[in-house]
Amino acid sequence: MTALRSPLSALAIALLLAFQTAHAAEAAARATREDAPAPAADTYSVREHYTKYEYRIPMRDGVRLFTTVYVPKDTSRRYPFLMQRTPYSAGVTVDEKLRYGVDFYPKHIGPSREFETSGYIFVKQDVRGRFMSEGKWQEMTPHVNSRRQPGEGNESQDMYDTVEWLLKNVPNNNGKVGIHGISYPGFYTSASIIDSHPAIRAASPQAPVTDLYMGDDSYHGGAFMLAANFDFYAAFTEEQNPTPLPATWNDFDYGVSDGYDFFLKHRTLENIGATMTDKQRALFWPNVAHSTYDAFWQSRNIAPHLKNIKAAVLTVGGWYDAEDLQGPFTTYQSIKRNNPAIYNGLVIGPWVHGGWAADEGKRLGHVRFDAKTSDYFRQHILLPFFEQHLKDAKDAKAAPNVRAFETGSNVWRSYSTWPPQQAKARTLYFGPNGTLSWQQPAAAAASITGAGYDEYVSDPARPVPYIGYPATGVPKEYMVSDQRFAATRPDVLVYRSAVLEEDVTVAGTVSPRLFVSTSGTDADWVVKLIDVYPDDYPKPEAAKDEEHDVGAPQVNMAGYQQLVRGNPLRGKFRHSFEQAEPFVPGKVEALNYSIGDVNHTFRRGHRIMVQVQSSWFPLVDLNPQTFMDIPRAKPEDFKKATQRVYHAPGMASGIALQVLP
Repeated sequence: MTALRSPLSALAIALLLAFQTAHAAEAAARATREDAPAPAADTYSVREHYTKYEYRIPMRDGVRLFTTVYVPKDTSRRYPFLMQRTPYSAGVTVDEKLRYGVDFYPKHIGPSREFETSGYIFVKQDVRGRFMSEGKWQEMTPHVNSRRQPGEGNESQDMYDTVEWLLKNVPNNNGKVGIHGISYPGFYTSASIIDSHPAIRAASPQAPVTDLYMGDDSYHGGAFMLAANFDFYAAFTEEQNPTPLPATWNDFDYGVSDGYDFFLKHRTLENIGATMTDKQRALFWPNVAHSTYDAFWQSRNIAPHLKNIKAAVLTVGGWYDAEDLQGPFTTYQSIKRNNPAIYNGLVIGPWVHGGWAADEGKRLGHVRFDAKTSDYFRQHILLPFFEQHLKDAKDAKAAPNVRAFETGSNVWRSYSTWPPQQAKARTLYFGPNGTLSWQQPAAAAASITGAGYDEYVSDPARPVPYIGYPATGVPKEYMVSDQRFAATRPDVLVYRSAVLEEDVTVAGTVSPRLFVSTSGTDADWVVKLIDVYPDDYPKPEAAKDEEHDVGAPQVNMAGYQQLVRGNPLRGKFRHSFEQAEPFVPGKVEALNYSIGDVNHTFRRGHRIMVQVQSSWFPLVDLNPQTFMDIPRAKPEDFKKATQRVYHAPGMASGIALQVLP
């Protein structure tokens, strides 16, 4: 539930530069662009055009939720409500302090300046138990909770009660309500439209936290996302409320320049957790301790409950969202399945977590996208969506169901659904001598190479890093970072295609299909799909500071190995995430799983590469390679293991792709 913490005063910009992490990089978008500094030439004043009010709106159980409302001073027409519900404060950051009060105005109150000049009644609400709202805060509020305690709520009911109050008590409204939010506020957007109030006509959950265990912030493939969660919970703590504090988020002092060294020194999850304060550990440790997909996680999965939605929905995500990449796809599919009568749109762009709300979207790290993709989204997709459904815009055109940016070729594509129906399943097979092709390995080739498998030794004392340079936290550019540092390691298998004679466009889920064995009783299998640039690729232009992740040094792009998608599978969950099962040492087993979706074109002259390894540290916590409950692991439990990946007839490992004709 990565924090788009309330955006972006001068203080927040400083935090953005300081927190080059997955959970702090999302500060680039903090909930939307509220408080974001306007361009130097922009003299628009929110104070001149809007009057601010503060209310404590009563819920059906008597709990009062603190709510700020900005009403246009022009009363010549009626306006719709555009609302955001957040755990990151409805206050305003002024002079590096969080302020509540009607005299304090942000520089922005909407997703972009175009919203403010168009005219909306903007609403921002502290959710239960956060900042100035009463009640008990719950992490990822369960929609169904038979053991709900006094003060705990239900997000759709709280939204319903809020809408009822706003319609009756805020004058000059047109009777229509929209809601939006990024990351955790994206979750509140989704949760707020279940059994929705009929006045809610449009909703945009953006990078919505959906199922923390299944591919969002906490676990990927059953493996704990260590560095990002540690960094987040070292800053995000539960406070007594109502209170305007804390005004800032504290940066954790790692004591070293490289998180790899910090986490490897402490090694076990228990020792790592012991470096936190009691308050930090109180939220961090439950995520660690529930290492299977148990009732704790299942009750917090909002997707099965996304029903009886009356609003048009536009779900938004980013291809390089290190926190909630899966959430938008799960949300989109669940709404599509349960609410077939409504407009259900999906937009996926070349963005980091929330990057569409604050950046231009022209590049990430060394990788260019050749256009201001974020500006395009805000002006030509998001604004028209709300204008159409909240103001009945006369010039509104029928929007495509899916708009996905195609990386590699750098163009926007429109589809009727996701994944595209025209995509065909094809498999790239691993071959002898590190080859990668569309043809299964033949028996003759296997007999020449002898073994029919490749092997490596995975040593928890020397795990494979996920970036090739020192950093604490998670640099946001890691999802496109150069993988040449990993390709040279003896504990990383590398399979490479021939030079492509024509473009290959992959649009859909990337699914490893492996035959493996291990000498241990558990193992992680990390698979990375990589775009290898030609050796004669042009030298890069100098990257501007605001568009280049400062953690990554400048490189020559010739031969660059760009990560397209990568994710782990914790092997003991190969059959079920609810019930772990050990490996039998030396026994060959089939692994079939997903590492996420892409919409990427491998250009003519490039190569396709796949890397396979058994650690990805400290992005993912260490697997001791001994079957056990990993949060309870002791240093002596971590063992070396020999891992084998087979490419013999009948055991042909590869990676299944959805390829456009």
